[in-house]
Amino acid sequence: MTVPNRQVRALHSADTITVYQAYPPEIAGPALAAGRFVNPFKRERMTWIKPSFLWMMYRCGWAEKPGQERVLAVEISRAGFEWALGHSCPSHYDPARHTDRTAWSEQLKTSPVRVQWDPERSLRLAPLPYRSLQVGLSGEAVHRYVDEWTVAINDVTPDVRRIRELLRDGDVRGAADLLPDERPYPLGDLGPTVGGS
Repeated sequence: MTVPNRQVRALHSADTITVYQAYPPEIAGPALAAGRFVNPFKRERMTWIKPSFLWMMYRCGWAEKPGQERVLAVEISRAGFEWALGHSCPSHYDPARHTDRTAWSEQLKTSPVRVQWDPERSLRLAPLPYRSLQVGLSGEAVHRYVDEWTVAINDVTPDVRRIRELLRDGDVRGAADLLPDERPYPLGDLGPTVGGS
């Protein structure tokens, strides 16, 4: 089966979608205890959420990069995720969506959400020939993420470490069996706005 160049693939239910973030223990610990992001999480900063587990692994180096030692699976409402996509602007100029660079630049300044598509990653974190979505939240979107959209926060760092160990031992199949069941996410009318399939 051919995978579209741009397709959101995620662990999702009828009401929620799971996204990933990696943080140092001093941010992850309080968030896990509270069930939502709390101090010292900074709402003033852009926060990037990733529906792809393997792209998160590429970004955090299997939870071995400094400041990214704890990987959180954040279950958020589909309504919130779709609000974010509906209020987004691409991180890079796209002539198919904007009349010129000035129009794109103006939207980028005012949009509370940025989206970008980066090469999806294999289990060995090599780039694949299709892309994975990243969503950057700022301003109003961060407040909604923290106060309205978050349903649950789970620490998946033990799973990350186990998969990493299996890969280092050469057990690729065992590692693959532990990956989350990410399926195409139905974007519907939002598809064209985020460059969907």
